Amino acid sequence: MNQHDQILEVLEACDQRRADRRRFIKVASAASAAVAGSALLAACSDEPGEFTPIITPTPTPAPGITDADVLNFALNLEYLEAQFYSYAATGAGLPSSILGGTGTQGTVTGGRQVAFVDPLVAQYAREIAADEQAHVRFLRGAIGATAVAQPAIDIGTSATGAFSSAARAAGLIGAGASFDPYANDENFLLGAYIFEDVGVTAYKGASPLITNKTFLEAAAGILAAEAYHAGLVRTVLYRKGIAAPTLIDATEAISNARDSLDGSSDLDQGVRATGTGASTATNIVPTDSSGVAYSRSAGQVLNIVFLNKMATDRGGFFPAGVNGSIRLSAAN
Repeated sequence: MNQHDQILEVLEACDQRRADRRRFIKVASAASAAVAGSALLAACSDEPGEFTPIITPTPTPAPGITDADVLNFALNLEYLEAQFYSYAATGAGLPSSILGGTGTQGTVTGGRQVAFVDPLVAQYAREIAADEQAHVRFLRGAIGATAVAQPAIDIGTSATGAFSSAARAAGLIGAGASFDPYANDENFLLGAYIFEDVGVTAYKGASPLITNKTFLEAAAGILAAEAYHAGLVRTVLYRKGIAAPTLIDATEAISNARDSLDGSSDLDQGVRATGTGASTATNIVPTDSSGVAYSRSAGQVLNIVFLNKMATDRGGFFPAGVNGSIRLSAAN
């Protein structure tokens, strides 16, 4: 081999090293592997002829959120909603056959059938209960073997329970008092109001994280169903609130409490429009100025269901936390 060929071989090797280095840096930056990237830089400079062969380490990709992680996070929320509606509408919880899976399976605290007075509200409760149970079954089927088990859920009526804590945070009850979402039609609707608006914003916030188009379409379909539920609950609350304005006031109080838990933003809205001359106008669809529903991150959603402003992994409606990779609420 002549000198010219040797130089070409060295330059080609150096070019290959530079290409390898750039590919490595692209991956390593995602994994914060600055040290490994610096070592590769030293192996081959940008100046031709300076070639130092080394063994290139195999980078470890940064852990990311998968579609299954997102769907499992949603499944935790669906367990909560489905159990609440199932007990309220029928007096029984979900069948045990759809509660198992990965993680620690928990039990449900509280829950009982509502003695509905308004037959329409009773029918709405039964319809939504059927939808929510179908969501649990659908998500479990979509996720497959890694579907999470139902975590421990608190939907009871004790003074120290989640519903009472939420009502107390909203100023609806005083210290030591309890809130019973199964006591009457109106209390049931307020309990449903707590969940439904959060569910809509949760799916809206999670949608950009889903990469598989089939899963994204499924999540969009569930979001639409949750939005129908939320609109129905908000409409009935407003209609009943015409005769009992304190019911409308309660939606605003709950809205403010949710806002206080999920951060500094002021996005949540009650069922009555605000602003000059808006005292009798409806706000059935809470949106921004463009008429678009707003989003919450997973951490913000967990702030609300954990009833805690801090970064924590349990509390409120999930006393032992949720199952899956997405478990931590946001620090506010």
